[in-house]
Amino acid sequence: MEVMVGLDAKFLYSETASTHMHTLKVAVFDMSNVPGGYSYDEITDLLGHRLNRLPPFRRRAVPVPWGLGHPVWVEDPDFDLKRHITRHRAAEPGDDHALAVVVADVAGRPLPRDRPLWEIVVVEGLTDRRLAVVAKVHHAVADGAATVALLLNALSAHEAGSQVDEWHPEIIPTRFQLLALAAHGHRARLRQLPRLVTRSVRGLRESEAQRRASPIKPPLPFDTPKTVFNVSLTPERTYAMATLSLDDLKAVRQAHGVTLNDVYMAMCGGALRSYLAEVSTVPDRPLVASVPVSTDPSVTRLGGNHVDNLYISIGTDIADPLERLHHIHDVSSAAKDARSVLGNDLLEKRADIVPPQLYALIVRTWGKTSLANRIRPPVNLVLSNVAGPRQRLHIGQARLEAIYSVGPILEGIGLNITAWSYADALHVSVLGCPTSVPDPWLIAQALHSSLSDIKRASDSATRSATVDG
Repeated sequence: MEVMVGLDAKFLYSETASTHMHTLKVAVFDMSNVPGGYSYDEITDLLGHRLNRLPPFRRRAVPVPWGLGHPVWVEDPDFDLKRHITRHRAAEPGDDHALAVVVADVAGRPLPRDRPLWEIVVVEGLTDRRLAVVAKVHHAVADGAATVALLLNALSAHEAGSQVDEWHPEIIPTRFQLLALAAHGHRARLRQLPRLVTRSVRGLRESEAQRRASPIKPPLPFDTPKTVFNVSLTPERTYAMATLSLDDLKAVRQAHGVTLNDVYMAMCGGALRSYLAEVSTVPDRPLVASVPVSTDPSVTRLGGNHVDNLYISIGTDIADPLERLHHIHDVSSAAKDARSVLGNDLLEKRADIVPPQLYALIVRTWGKTSLANRIRPPVNLVLSNVAGPRQRLHIGQARLEAIYSVGPILEGIGLNITAWSYADALHVSVLGCPTSVPDPWLIAQALHSSLSDIKRASDSATRSATVDG
């Protein structure tokens, strides 16, 4: 039994009827070399045998009565694998569009709270003897970095190559036990409060001084234009995917001395500029993205959240691809400097202090009033880029062909674009809802065009520099 930390619990409190706080992982396997072909029963048995490598998948979140404290993780005594794994057949012709329809349907349903917070849908009927496994995991369970570690742990070929835990089901604590744990936690947080307040005030002052002194000033929350993405959500979700050349992004990175994430954001900025020009108008001010960053460098952590956010203007007001790229690089560097002064762990510390009832009340009120349709959003979208496995992975003879990932969208922030690198490709997911992104394939297609524009401009600049030299 373990009390949930504040940042993990925050993802539970943030959930409403239209805001689902789970993440999705879509693993596409090539089954052509599997002896005897595909078997759903064998897939289910394999997942069951590997659960001891996925400790968070056995834990159930037990709420404290009346929301008087953070929930408690308990090894579920009623765990039943059949309640977590289902199968679905994609519609004809079984291409990526058909797969995306299934993923959108899975994304649009919240996870039940009476069991461990995950489910898997095995998607059959795909072209080219492919099989997809759609894993839905609540954000309270794991962030992007922990999910990479879970994936590698589950796909390890031998027990020696993975972390293995014994499973000991626990008795669900009584109300008295839960309230006693909550009271103990509140006492500990109250002791930390004066130091946290002092540190927060000092950090905010120093961070703002750093921001003002910087020649490039990163945006602040609500320093945003209003766009078609920034509306109240419906429970339904829309989804599309794109696969891009990682070598192309790396070539641009090396040619211009920027980071891979800078190139990714410049590509997204160009794609959204094209998309907005087609469906609406391109705002004069640049869109601002919330960019999650890991605060824990561990590559073996199998659960929990250790993340912070940067606010980056992604240059949608800049037509020239290379000018946009260098703008994003400068803004990102300035944002990282300001955040390092503030402290990368303050988000986690503050999340542990906010009373659960207050946070949940604010989130519910925000959603029910549909204020997102009328006021400027804190950010326009979420952009995430996770470094996935570099080596090709297999389960037996089944080869992992691609893996897509995406986190949640939020009330008033109805677009999430998440990339996972795997082997030599960048697999990108586009998630919205019918009111914010009716056709996410338009954005997915625009990503290809935007990367081509950046690569072409980069190659041209390199040739010009060579001739001049």
